[in-house]
Amino acid sequence: MTKKNMYTEINKDSFPSDLTLELGDQKIIFKKQTWDIQGEVNGLRYGENPDQPAALYKITSSQVEIDGVRFRDENDGLVSALTEEHMLQAGKHPGKTNLTDIDNGLNILQYLGKKPACLILKHNNPCGAAWTDDGVEHALSLAFEADRIAAFGGAIVCNRTVNKAFADIVNSSYFEVIAAPDYDQDALDELKKKKNIRIIKIPGILELDKLVGQPFLDIKSLMDGGIIIQHSFRNRILTAEDFLPAAAEHDGTSYNARKPSKKEADDLLFAWAIEAGVSSNSVLFVKDGVTKAIGTGEQDRVGCVQLAIYKAHTKYADLLASKELGLSLFELKLKTKTDPSLLPILEKIEAKTKEDRAGLIGSVVVSDGFFPFRDGVDLCIEQGVSAIAQPGGSMRDYEVIQAVNEASPQVAMVFTGQRSFKH
Repeated sequence: MTKKNMYTEINKDSFPSDLTLELGDQKIIFKKQTWDIQGEVNGLRYGENPDQPAALYKITSSQVEIDGVRFRDENDGLVSALTEEHMLQAGKHPGKTNLTDIDNGLNILQYLGKKPACLILKHNNPCGAAWTDDGVEHALSLAFEADRIAAFGGAIVCNRTVNKAFADIVNSSYFEVIAAPDYDQDALDELKKKKNIRIIKIPGILELDKLVGQPFLDIKSLMDGGIIIQHSFRNRILTAEDFLPAAAEHDGTSYNARKPSKKEADDLLFAWAIEAGVSSNSVLFVKDGVTKAIGTGEQDRVGCVQLAIYKAHTKYADLLASKELGLSLFELKLKTKTDPSLLPILEKIEAKTKEDRAGLIGSVVVSDGFFPFRDGVDLCIEQGVSAIAQPGGSMRDYEVIQAVNEASPQVAMVFTGQRSFKH
């Protein structure tokens, strides 16, 4: 097998066609998914990597209830229930990462049904996300501009019917997968001009809100073969009114933060929904319903903030370079080595990025865990943020509230009352 062929050839699996999980006297019965694509019947092409055989199983029967909570069952199938009918253009059998990217997109979109929303995901994390009243094609445009660099080769997931304008944006770059509840015929015709993109129709996207609050059985495997099972994450922040006042007591003194404005609260609500699909530790900057920076996977909270700020500056400068010269930031830097006349343009872009603080002025921030120290909050304030949402519960909550109260103008803060780690 050549290096290139390993990404297209199917790694045959020997997993059984049926799987049963027993939880005491309750059972979940699964069936392995296979698809007839171009006359070849197979399941997943491969797992996380090309040399890992893998199989996808869908629930065919489940009545699991634990502590009075009913878990999702065979009637709630989405990605695991895909058939050939839903694969409007398959190209080749899907791999594990194609489907898990779509799945995490749905995990986020279940909280964003009130507006047209679009996500671009890479490596199971959103790199750009937006929701807007101006149509799903505008949401895609905003999500793409939020991070043109990471979007390359990504998966697009949206919650409204794809139209021709949406398809034109998709075909202007390179994407691997698109999933939507439906497609206008002229949009489908346009998308199919690119033979390698997988086009997936999932009508259940329009009813994702019915799953909110109902968990699934979340299974984590250990390297010794053992497993941990847990209730899946359930977001308690479904409206802006669900945020809690940021308040703390210390040495007999009460500390209370400013309440967010309606616009700030709406952005915090959107940001917290995106946070449900971001790997921890993470911090997100959002402005006007669009992600501006996502710092994820760091071991320390202030490191998440530093990473997000660095990424915001890179992505902002890249967008400026694209709009001015049709080049990426890195292409521009490379060209300056052989064409010194471009150096003033690069310097102007870098100066503009610094002056604008990468577009973070007036943004809001959410953090999936509490701030153990005020350092991360102070860094956010330096970027010009106007509001912050975080779980609360730190011994130094009072210091964090002090930080936002000392800011000029004063920064708002609310607590979520829950952590949103995703490992």
